[in-house]
Amino acid sequence: MEFMPATLSRAESDAFADRIERHFEVHGFGLYAAELRDSCTFIGFVGLAVPTFEAHFTPCVEIGWRLSPEHWGRGLATEAAHAVVRHAFDDLGLSNLVSFTVPANVRSRRVMEKIGMTHDVSDDFDHPHLAVGHPMRRHVLYRLRRDPKT
Repeated sequence: MEFMPATLSRAESDAFADRIERHFEVHGFGLYAAELRDSCTFIGFVGLAVPTFEAHFTPCVEIGWRLSPEHWGRGLATEAAHAVVRHAFDDLGLSNLVSFTVPANVRSRRVMEKIGMTHDVSDDFDHPHLAVGHPMRRHVLYRLRRDPKT
């Protein structure tokens, strides 16, 4: 939650889980639980979501991830994100994905780049769910288009 506006209370976390379940019901995809293969230990999520705000790039489907800090730096987010990209393009037939974060979130930006996403500074935006003046309001936007040959 380092680059999120605030950590979630137990009630907020439960409400978030409920929203994830509703998203699956409405869209047929969502944020997938991420587990370690050897122990089945839950480490966070990686998946797809339809943003709930309007911006110059919406409507769209976002790929995102959130892993527990003890699992950072091991390539797990990248590995899972690659699998989600394949699922989005091959199984769901999506033609493109976006991802966004605050400029300082170098780790997530590195994952975006490793899965082939590109950044154009002209796409950067102020997140409408954050107040003017909020230090995390500015976001960078990355895009990934499906290879038309596949």
